[in-house]
This record gives sequence, structure tokens and C-alpha cells, in this order.
Amino acid sequence: MRAGVVGVGFMSWIHYLAYQRSELAEMVSFCSRDAVKRAGDWRGIKGNFGPPGEQIDVSGMNVYESLEQMIADDSIDLIDICLPPSLHPEAIRACLAAGKNVLCEKPLALDAATARALAEEAKPGQLMVAHILPMMPEFKILVDAVADGRWGRPLAGRFKRTIGPPDWIPDFYDASRVGGPLVDLHVHDAHLIRLLFGMPGRAHTVCRKKDGLPMFYESVFEFDSPGLAVSAGGGVIDSPGRPFTHGYEVSFERATIQFEFAAYADGSSAVIPVTVMNNDGTVEKPELGDGDPVSAFVDEIDTAARCVDGGEISPILDALTAADALAICEMQM
Repeated sequence: MRAGVVGVGFMSWIHYLAYQRSELAEMVSFCSRDAVKRAGDWRGIKGNFGPPGEQIDVSGMNVYESLEQMIADDSIDLIDICLPPSLHPEAIRACLAAGKNVLCEKPLALDAATARALAEEAKPGQLMVAHILPMMPEFKILVDAVADGRWGRPLAGRFKRTIGPPDWIPDFYDASRVGGPLVDLHVHDAHLIRLLFGMPGRAHTVCRKKDGLPMFYESVFEFDSPGLAVSAGGGVIDSPGRPFTHGYEVSFERATIQFEFAAYADGSSAVIPVTVMNNDGTVEKPELGDGDPVSAFVDEIDTAARCVDGGEISPILDALTAADALAICEMQM
């Protein structure tokens, strides 16, 4: 699969690294309004994981200034959209109108109605959404367990995702540009909850707000299926001392699975590795992956390539499921 990346920022850089390691896809093009980045100087890119940006070799790529120029390139099989969330709908519609396959970074849109409309405008498998969490080994084990039934049905889950002040995103609480913690942060867990438990019908939420949007929240979800006990919490804390933490505890019929990771501003971290507590009292700590966060993005790119090349549609990248994740976020507002 030949891919072109739209926009050059942190996620574009991570996707670039993934394409370098993929055996099913290659990045053959990108577009940016920044002449320095078009020349391959990505050294100013930094993020909360992975290596910093580097000078990349663009000699074998088709480099464009605009999306319109890239769409006209018939050699590209897929457009990989790594733009700010508010720009996703317009870019997606332009790609769909040209018959291009699309992989769009999450969130698909800033609201569920727009996201669902985009999903319905696309042909089956044409629009995919890059929700990375189910590709990460610590979370993939849950998705795989639901698929193969190794521990029976999922019965309960608690999910958490908290960051320090997101000072690097000045419009973080702007509902028309980023959407705040629910749309930017919690959407990861909302998407996972949708995959594991189905679609909840209602959420009970208490929260602190900032600029009219939930800043820190705790939610309990109601499902049509009786007996499911699912909750999620997190958001933004005022202290930069713990810039990031996420984790879960999910109970199946025959085992409970636990995981948590926290990063602290002094460079230290705390980890509860994925731990399987079987109902017979035994405990397992399975080995998962190589510890390289980019590996999950390689899996994501390869999954998209299989869809483009052979029509193998992954439920993880499904656009309607991504729209449902946004609807879950809106239940909590």
C-alpha cells in the first residue's frame, strides 16, 4: 500500500516511523504548508513518547504543499490524515470525493453527528480511524480475549486516563478546535469500552469543568445487557507532577485483568504490569510485545494496508465504531 500523510506534527512523525518498519505499506508522499518541513527538517517535532523528530530523506517522495495536490496523485492508495481534529471533516470529505481510502487520526470529528455522517458517506472500508489503544499490547489482550472467549464474557470494567495541564495545546478547551479532555483524551477509553462491552445507553457523570467543558470526571455507564458494571474516570489534574497515567481493571467470567502505568515529572514511573488473576487463585503476568510504543502503530498501519489491499475490514479501525466512541463522550457532558 502506498500512503501519503497530510500534515507534519507529532503523530505524523510516529506514523512515519511506523511506515519505515512496515512490510505492507510505505509512505511515498506527504504535504505541509511549512517549507522547512517539506524539505525534510522534522527536528522540531517532540511528543510524550518515542524519539524526537529528525531530518528525513525526502528525495524519493512526492512532497506537496496542499491536500488538493496530493489527492490528484493517482499513485497514492491511502491518505493518512494527521491534522488537528477541527480540520478532519473537510479533509476526509475531499478525499472521499476523490475516491481515496482514508486513515484518520482520532477523533474522527469533534462531535458524534459529524463523525457518523462521515462514516455513512464512505464506502465500506474506505474510511478508517486510527484508534491506537486496542493495538497496544496492554489493551489488545482485552480485545483479543473478547474475540476468542478465553476467560468467558466481560462482566465489569474500570478505566482511568489522566494527564497534567496540557499547556502545549493552547486551544485544548476550545470545543470548536480540540474539544477538551473527553474528546481528546477519554475518547480512547470510550472506544475501548465500545469494543469490549457494546454501546451503553446512558452515562451518569460528575465532573469539574473548565471553560464550560468537563475537566475531571467520573462516569458510570448503563447497558441494555443486565449485570454489566462499567465506569471510567480521569481528565486533567492541576499538577504537572504526574503528566500521564492510564490503566484498567476488567473482570471476565473466569479472570480479572489489571494494568496501570504512571509517569512522573522527575522522570520516574510506576507500573502494574498486565496481571491475570484467574478465578482458581492463580496469577499470571504474560509477556507482551517488545516495549516499543511504535510497534503498535506498525500494527495499525499494517491493518489498514490489509483493508486497502484485500478488503479485510478491521472492527478496531471501523469509522462507525469511532463515531460511537464520540457519542459515549457526549453522554458524559
